[in-house]
Amino acid sequence: MSTIESTNANSPVGRIADSRTRKTLDRLKPYSPGKPIWEVQQELGLDHVVKLASNENPLGPSPKAIAAIEAALPDLHRYPDAQAVSLRETLAQALELSPDQLIVTNGGDELITLLSETFLDPGDEIVVPSPTFSEYEFGAHLMDAQLVAVPLAPGFQYEADALLAAITERTKLVWLCSPNNPTGTYLAKNDLERLLRALPPQALVVYDAAYSHFATTADDYTNGLEFVRAGLPLVVLQTFSKAYGLAGIRVGFGAAPEAVIRRILQVKEPFNVNALAQVAASAAIYDIEHLTASREVNARGREQLYAAFEQLGLNYAESLSNFVLVELGELAERRYHELMAKGVITRYGGAWGLERHIRVSVGTEEENKFFIDCLTQVLEETS
Repeated sequence: MSTIESTNANSPVGRIADSRTRKTLDRLKPYSPGKPIWEVQQELGLDHVVKLASNENPLGPSPKAIAAIEAALPDLHRYPDAQAVSLRETLAQALELSPDQLIVTNGGDELITLLSETFLDPGDEIVVPSPTFSEYEFGAHLMDAQLVAVPLAPGFQYEADALLAAITERTKLVWLCSPNNPTGTYLAKNDLERLLRALPPQALVVYDAAYSHFATTADDYTNGLEFVRAGLPLVVLQTFSKAYGLAGIRVGFGAAPEAVIRRILQVKEPFNVNALAQVAASAAIYDIEHLTASREVNARGREQLYAAFEQLGLNYAESLSNFVLVELGELAERRYHELMAKGVITRYGGAWGLERHIRVSVGTEEENKFFIDCLTQVLEETS
């Protein structure tokens, strides 16, 4: 019997595995990332493929980060700094925080898991907007906690009163993604502060500001760090995967009151962030030229997509992020596949319950034009 056959769910080993694993695994839905370029090229026999599915930086990584990685290569035989002391000090200086208010993680996803492991017991509740990033739900199910979803208002807008009404004595974590993935909408600063000051003592807000660097057009937006400085009950999550272009080496961080950070550190594994990621992030945060260029390309790209959608008669959500959610109607899933067949990878909205939508990452001007041309063709062919 082959190894594959012996581990089949109907085999003795498969039945033993099913009987011994935690029942909460039956509720877990593995994260489904956007397809990589090479896979689509291989599957469809395409030479030219544009990936606008994973909200990556179309300009690539920070040049200063690349230089820092090259300089660190001779020391790869050494373990990384388990506490990322140098990076935390760099972040603290740049963000006007104490190093003890910071934890460095393997991307934002690890911080989501660590927060779930730190604060959630079976039967606890988390409050999340809906639709939003699926990993919050994953963390809750991992700890056998309960999900309380609060639908966004029309236009995918946040409603602070609806979030507050969903909080009970069992609520431990309130997850707020702002700008929100996949809608690009945000929670206004005043509403966030009102929510923070109304929280019951057992609850904590996790404010996922992964896309905050692109929120340049709203005066009432906050990245949340001012409330960390003020000692309010929240954790701010940020990542180097988006604006800084370091998605491939996985580095992010959390900012929170020192007492909260100390608790999270109790469940963190040592050496969780590799040495190259640490030095790259330390360099990237001061690469103002790359950050500015990334913001400018994104701002122009959003307007390019908006104009095209309006010309095509498509509804879309105005975004503060580096992606746009656009409605393609009842044939959205088919049109998503047709776009891929032409060499454009986007994200179909079905995973978020948005069966009429796709999410499109903002690319370079040339990538956006290729997408627009392909979308125009697909709409004509499937009308």
